[in-house]
Formats: sequence, structure tokens, C-alpha cells
Amino acid sequence: MKRSLFVTFLCLALQCLLPLAAQNVFPSAEPAMIYTNTDGERVEESSFDGDAPLDVRFEARPVNLGDYEARYEWQFTKVGEAEPFLTRFEENTEYHFSESGTFQVRLLITFTKGDDVIEWDEMDEPFTLTFAESKLELPNAFTPNGDGINDVFKVKEGYKSIISFKAAVFSRWGKKIYEWTDLEGGWDGTSGGHNVPDGAYYLNVQAQGADGRNYQIKKVINLLRGFSESSGAATN
Repeated sequence: MKRSLFVTFLCLALQCLLPLAAQNVFPSAEPAMIYTNTDGERVEESSFDGDAPLDVRFEARPVNLGDYEARYEWQFTKVGEAEPFLTRFEENTEYHFSESGTFQVRLLITFTKGDDVIEWDEMDEPFTLTFAESKLELPNAFTPNGDGINDVFKVKEGYKSIISFKAAVFSRWGKKIYEWTDLEGGWDGTSGGHNVPDGAYYLNVQAQGADGRNYQIKKVINLLRGFSESSGAATN
């Protein structure tokens, strides 16, 4: 009899406690920052340190929303400035970062259900993104002889935060031979599918960095097809 009464009491207690426990589950969020790295991989991190431009997606990811309604507020602030330069009022948002500097992105949420209002501001740290100052360098010569070394005239490795780029190569008589706009592209020493002669050519580059720097590069470049990079000597 005592055991039966104990079981009955336990069941009644659980029936009372479960609704109370459910009432104490409050809405929250697990925000995420997502971008694609230079290897083409989708990355989810809380910070970024690299080059601009960069497209970034921010997701609120609310949990235990229940009957609550949510008002989202994403604040974008550049470090060193007092006020956000941008505020977005959507659950998920995307932004194209095209300037150098350090930026922080914070999520605020207001959950409401009738007269019940919960202000959520529980990110341990804002998302932080740091973009390097721009850098752009080009070589003075290349050797398109098919040895797999320096066969293409292109931007030197290590360029940083270049948001626009255009390069063109001209002959000594001013005829445009080749142009490209992809930083990973370049000139292979041909024109119309045919090798051009060894010698001097004129390069004109127009580019812009994420830090606002404008690059106007005009210089002579040398095509040395008869030179071997591996031996450091001319070839016949």
C-alpha cells in the first residue's frame, strides 16, 4: 500500500513539475558566421583574418523559439568607430566586405510573446573580421619556354586585398596584344595563338585595393623565351 501511494505521489509530482520546467525554457540563439575560403571550402568560424573582398553569411539560428516572435538586429561596426555603419533586421543576412580594417558583427534579438519580452544579447564575443592592407607587385620579366618555371607573366604571389584589377600588354608600336582581369590569370607570351618575339613589351595595370589605394602601374617587361630559369643560361 505504501509503495502504491509513493508511485501515485511521484506521478502527480512529475505532472506538476514538467509544465513548470517547460515554462522555464526560454528562447535563445546560436549565431554563426559562414564564408568560403581560398580553397573553395565552406567555413564556419567566429573570426577571420585575411584579404578582402569577402562575402560572408550570418545566421541567427534561434532555439526554443516556441510561441515567441523574434526581432533580429545585426550590427556591423568598424573597430575605432563609435556607431555601427550598418544595421540589418533579418534572421539571416549576407554582406560583401570590400574594405581593409577590422570589423565586428553582433546579433541582438528581442523575443516577444504577449506581454512577455526577452532581450537577448548573449554572444560571448562579436564576430570579428580583419582585412589586410592591399599589396600588388608584378615581375619585370618571364621565360615562356615550356620548362614549367615562370612560363606565364602574372601578379606575384602574396598579393592582398585587391578588389578590382585590369592588366594589358602592348607591343613597342602600341598595339594591344593581351589583357586580363583575373588576379590568378596572366599572359603566356602569345597573341592570337602564336608566339610573339622575344623582347620588350609595355605593361599597363589599373587596380584598386580594399584600403582605397589606387594602383597605376606602367612599365616595360621582358619576354625571354630563350632563357632557362633552371640553368640560368640562354638556350638555343
